[in-house]
Amino acid sequence: MRWQHVPVLMLLLALLVVPGSAQGVKYLYGSPDLSATISGTNQFAPGAETQIAVIISNSGLNTHKIVGSTLLTPDDQPNTAKLVTVGLKSSDTPFTVKTDPQFLSDIAGGASATAAFDVKITDSAEPGTYTLPLEVTYTYLADAEEYGSDVLRYNYQQKTQTLPLEVRVTPDLQVEVLDVHTGSLNVGTEGYVYMTLKNAGHDTANKAIAMVTRSGASPLIPTDGNAYVGTFEPGETVDVKFKVSVADTAEPQSYPLDVAVTYEDYEGKTVTSRPATIGLPVGGKIAFEVVSPPSTLYLGQKSILEVVYKNSGAATVYNAQARISAVDPFTSSDDTAFLGDLAPGETATARFEVNVDNDGTEKEYGIDSEIRYRDDLDNSKISDTMKVQVALERRQGTLFTNPVFLVAVLAVIIGAGYYIFVYRKKQR
Repeated sequence: MRWQHVPVLMLLLALLVVPGSAQGVKYLYGSPDLSATISGTNQFAPGAETQIAVIISNSGLNTHKIVGSTLLTPDDQPNTAKLVTVGLKSSDTPFTVKTDPQFLSDIAGGASATAAFDVKITDSAEPGTYTLPLEVTYTYLADAEEYGSDVLRYNYQQKTQTLPLEVRVTPDLQVEVLDVHTGSLNVGTEGYVYMTLKNAGHDTANKAIAMVTRSGASPLIPTDGNAYVGTFEPGETVDVKFKVSVADTAEPQSYPLDVAVTYEDYEGKTVTSRPATIGLPVGGKIAFEVVSPPSTLYLGQKSILEVVYKNSGAATVYNAQARISAVDPFTSSDDTAFLGDLAPGETATARFEVNVDNDGTEKEYGIDSEIRYRDDLDNSKISDTMKVQVALERRQGTLFTNPVFLVAVLAVIIGAGYYIFVYRKKQR
C-alpha cells in the first residue's frame, strides 16, 4: 500500500466508527463533458427555411466520492454544467441562423437539453457537407473548500467550448422562369401561357413534369396545367405551354401564378421543387354594347329592326351572332343575325324582322339581346344581356287612309268612267 493513500483510509475509518451520525458527501474529481447532435434529419435543400433541433448531452462523471459525518455536502456536483447558454454560428457556410443564443439553465451529468434554431439555406448553396459551430458557455463547480464544520467555499469556473454540427446540403432542381408571355388571356376567358424554364439547381431531374398551380386566391385557374419535360439537366432550358382560365370577377391587371416541377431526384424519390411565382397580365373582359339610337316601329305592322353592335371589349371575337328575345307585343320569325368577326372597337349591324301587334301600347320598350361568339381558343361564349330600345307608335292617318278622301277619289273615278263611256257612245 502506498503511503499517499494512508490519510484517505484513516479518514474513511474514522467516519465508519461514528455510527448514527449524518453522512456528508464530497466528490473529489469530476467535470461536465458536453456533446451536441442534431435531432432528426441533417440534410437540407438549397433555399429551404427550416428549424434545426440540437440536443446537448452531458456525459460527465464524478469519479471519486468521499462520505463522512464531518463532511459538508455541496449543493452542486462538479459534473453539472450550470447556466448553460448555446449559440449556433454559420460563418463560411451557406446557412443563415435567425435565432439568437439561448439559455438552457443547468444540465446535470447523464442529462440533456434541446435548443431549436431557425435557419435559412441560400438558394445558391452548393451540395456538400458543412460544419456549423455550436458555441456552448457554462459554469461548473471546480471544488468546494470547507472552513470549520459549517462553512463551504465554492470555486466555480466558467468554460466556453465549440461543438461541431455536421449538416448536408442536398442537390435539387430549382425552377427559374427565363421568359413568359400570354395569348388571349382576358377576364372571363381561357388563354395560353408560354414559358421558358431553366433548371437552375444541381440535380438531374428524371421524368420531370412542369406544372402551374393557382397562387392563393388568384383568379388565374389552370385548366391544362401540366407539361411533360422528361430528363431535365442542370442548366438546361425547356419551352412549355399551359392553358389558364380567368375568373369573371377579375380586373384587367397582373395576377400571380405558381410554377414548379415534379421529378425523380438523385435518390429515385418523387419530389416537387419549390414553386416560383410569376405575374401574368390579364386583359379586360370581352363585352359588347348597342350603339345605335332607339328605333321607331309602328303598331300593327311588320318592320325591319336594325341594331348596331360594338365590340367594346379587349379581344377579338369570331363568328359572332346577335339574337333578340321578342316578347309581347313583338313577334319575330327571324330573331338571329350574323355579325362575323369583330375586333375591339369594331361595329356590325344586325337586321331582324319584327311584327308588332296592333293592340300594343304606344311607349318605349327594351328588347333583350345577346351575342354568341367564339374566343381565340374556339370556346363558345355568350355575352351579357343588352337592351335594344324600341319606341312604338301608331301611324297617323294620311290622304290615302282617310275615308272621306277615299270616297271622293272613288266618286271622281266613277265620274270619269261615266264621262268616258258617254263620250265614246256619242262618237259612234
